[in-house]
Parts: sequence; C-alpha cells; structure tokens
Amino acid sequence: MARGAGGRGFKSHWPHASSSSLIGFTNRNSEKMEKNMTTDLASLADAYSLFVFGIRTQITRDYYLRRLRTLFDFIDLLPGETIENRCNYFAAAGIKDSDWAFNKVVSFLQFQKERVQRQEISAATLRNFVKAIKLFCEMSDVPVPWKKITRGLPKFRKFADDRAPTIEEIRKMIEYPDRRMKAILYVMSSSGIRLGAWDYLRWKDIVPIVKDGNTIAARVTVYSGDEEEYYTFITSEAYFELEKWMQYRSEAGEAINKYSWLMRQLWNTKQGYYHGVVTEPTQLKSTGIKRLIERTLWSQGIRKKSDLQHKRYEFQTNHGFRKWFKTRCELSGMKSINIEILMGHSIGISDSYYRVTEKELLDDYLKAVNFLTIGKDQEYRDKIESLVVEHSNIENAISKQLVNKELEIDKLSDRNISNTDAIAALAEQVMDLKKEIDKLKHKLKQHGKIDSKLL
Repeated sequence: MARGAGGRGFKSHWPHASSSSLIGFTNRNSEKMEKNMTTDLASLADAYSLFVFGIRTQITRDYYLRRLRTLFDFIDLLPGETIENRCNYFAAAGIKDSDWAFNKVVSFLQFQKERVQRQEISAATLRNFVKAIKLFCEMSDVPVPWKKITRGLPKFRKFADDRAPTIEEIRKMIEYPDRRMKAILYVMSSSGIRLGAWDYLRWKDIVPIVKDGNTIAARVTVYSGDEEEYYTFITSEAYFELEKWMQYRSEAGEAINKYSWLMRQLWNTKQGYYHGVVTEPTQLKSTGIKRLIERTLWSQGIRKKSDLQHKRYEFQTNHGFRKWFKTRCELSGMKSINIEILMGHSIGISDSYYRVTEKELLDDYLKAVNFLTIGKDQEYRDKIESLVVEHSNIENAISKQLVNKELEIDKLSDRNISNTDAIAALAEQVMDLKKEIDKLKHKLKQHGKIDSKLL
C-alpha cells in the first residue's frame, strides 16, 4: 500500500517509487548512487534554502513544505529525516539522474490523479501539488520536463464547489466554550482575512476608529512588515470582543503591550493542570486556529460524517469565512472593487490607476456593517428595525386613508354648498312666483267686483 496525503493507504495501478523497475536501476546502482549523494550533499545544502527563498510568504511556505513532505512520504525518501535533509537529498539525486526525478514525480502525480478521478480530492488540489514540486525543482536546478507532466493533468475549475457558512451556523460556533472563538470568528467574518494572517497579527495592528465618541469600526493591518501588507476593517462588534479578550489576559497576569500576539495558547487556570503559563505567552498560530475551528465544527454538530460529500465538506474551515465576507459585502451594496481591495486581492491593471482613499474605503465598508454583524444584539436590532418599519408603513397607510377621507369630505362640502346655493335660488324664485300669483289673484278680485256692478 502506498502512502498518500494524511498517511492513508490507497491502491494504485501504477508501480510505486520503491520499485526499481520504475527508475531502471539495479540495487547495486542504487547503493552506488546513495554513496555519491553523501559527497554532494554539502555542495547542495542550499537546495532547501533556495526553495524557501523563492517563496514570498510564511503561509505559502508552510503549504508548499507540507506538499513536498507528502511527496517524500509517498516515495519513501529518508523517512524520519528533517525536511531540509530530504529536500537536499532529492535535489542531489535529481541532478545526478533527471530520469529518476521525473519518474518519482510522475508516479506521485499519477497517484494523486487517480484520487481526483475517485473524487477524493479536487483537480485544483492536484495542481497545488504541481506548483510546490515545480518550484522546488526549478530553484534547485533539477531538470524535469514540466510540459510533459502538465499535459496529463486534468482540467479544473478555478473556484471550489463549496459555500459560505450561514449566520445561524456562525452563531452556533461562537457558543463553543472557548473564549477565543467569538473573537476569532468575529474578526474573520467581518474582515475577510486569510487564515495565515493570524501568524502576523499583534495588538498594535488593531486600531479603533472613533466618531462622535463611538467606536464605529477598527482598522486592521494584515501581514504587517511583509511586502504583501495591506489593511482592512473589522466591525465594532469584533473590536470589542478582541478588547475583552486582551483585558481578560491582562487581568490574569499577562503583560499586554502593542507587540502582544492577538491570539495565544491557553494557560493553566486550575491547580494540578499544566496548560502553559499566563506570564509566558505562546502565540496561537494559524495551524492551531484551524484545529480550534475544526474542533468547534465537530463539537457543535455543524460538521458531521454524514455530510461528507466527495471527501469535501460543504464549507471550508479557512476560506469559508472569506466567502461569507465577500457575499455579505456584495449584498450590502459595496463596490466590488473595494471589496477586492479589503480582501487583499489584486485588482489587475487597476492596481496602477485606482486610487481610493482610506476614508472612501471606510465609508463604503460602513454600508456593510449591519450585514457583517453576527451577535444576537444585531438580530434583536434587526427585529426592532423591522417592527419600526412595519409600524411606519401602517402609519403611512392610515395617513393616506385619512387624506383620502378628507378629500371626500371636501368634495361633499363643496357639493353641499352648491346644493345650498341652488336651494336658495329656488326659494327666491318660489317667492317671486308667489308674489306674481298674489298680484294675479288681486286683479281677479278687482275684475269680479266690476262685473257684479254691471249686472
């Protein structure tokens, strides 16, 4: 059984690297080659250093070294040795015989390709293995025909088939009984930082933004001191949680200053238990934060074995919160280009021409604050706001009805006035007619008197 990522055994139709037939060597030639390697290791001791030199960030270096370690485990190269010695040995062997290096790499990649076909890993994961191995070979001058290798790689989508966590899932995660979890999730969800950013974050990198005496957000310097340094923002909710966490550490006895790591290992809080010393803080690195988040997912019942599809869970431990951040910011109406900047992405040619100010970025970010706020307080505020809007709509409807009724009354009044005027005119006409009738009656009486006299 060959060993793949994570140490699990998988069957493969390809002969593995331990087979001498694959590389065309006899045991005697192999032994002779190994003896020659020891004399060359001194001159090639820089193979590992050159590889590390070619990687710009710490987090990328850790990922690439882990992928190289997977390769070396698969080909059973110097098990138990340090990664430096294994890298240097592989470089020496590859320079001595390029066919040997080529066959080792191809057998490993073929094994991973079969895992892609079984949907155990994605094609993008396979490509990531290639990136790490290719960089190592290029930096250590191991001649490998990469055009032949890349021709056989499967096509891959440039985006993963996963989703962002829901707000209900995040709220369930913050209930995990570790006081660090709430601050970690609030920061990642409201800033979109990568998991590796925690390896750089110190207390000095968090600066509150105050307006009219209220903290409305906080500025975060990501990858401080690195060439990829940039800044983003977190919500006031996230800042207050960080402040509470730092205050708790200070009250416990840690000397907090601007260089204190934002996240640290826990310490001994009970007699008889040793879990670190509060006065000697040890940084909680990104790998530890990832394990903490994974424990939370399992403990809170969010991640279950029954949910596992194609060896991948619905949302990733590290990038899921970045997807949450981007999605919520888009829903809030933020400019897409500003979202990319706050996520530390390149914006292409616009890097040279788009010059947004920090104030403009902040103003745009503040549109998304309500969309990025996780806590129950925000839920209550949303309900109250909904009730206020509903009440306002009812008031507007009633006011509109009142206006319509007033218009109807005005019309009736106008009609009544018109009717009154008409009645008055008719009354006058009736009076005039009465007068005429009286005159006629008087004339008739006069005429009757005259006739009686004549008779």
